[in-house]
Amino acid sequence: MTDTIRVLGALAEPTRLAAIGILFDGGEHCVCELMSKLSATQSRMSRHMATLKTAGLVIDRRDAQWVRYRLNPTMPASVHDIVAAAVAAGQQGAERKAA
Repeated sequence: MTDTIRVLGALAEPTRLAAIGILFDGGEHCVCELMSKLSATQSRMSRHMATLKTAGLVIDRRDAQWVRYRLNPTMPASVHDIVAAAVAAGQQGAERKAA
């Protein structure tokens, strides 16, 4: 499977796209924060983040009982561009729905 197909597949689910949107600020975010912002259970959020990690989009770090996620800093520029476009499109879609 090519990087593009794997990345687009990972981003095709709204919760995963929203999670990447949160992480796109360049910071590190606790899974508890993602759960709260996205109204997801811990098990559901963990499955989504595992998909994003398998696609090479995020990395994680254990912090006591929680896991913290951030964008993968070694993500190829071409993949980063795809993610940036998907995040922008997702945000524009959310703004249109809110209007």
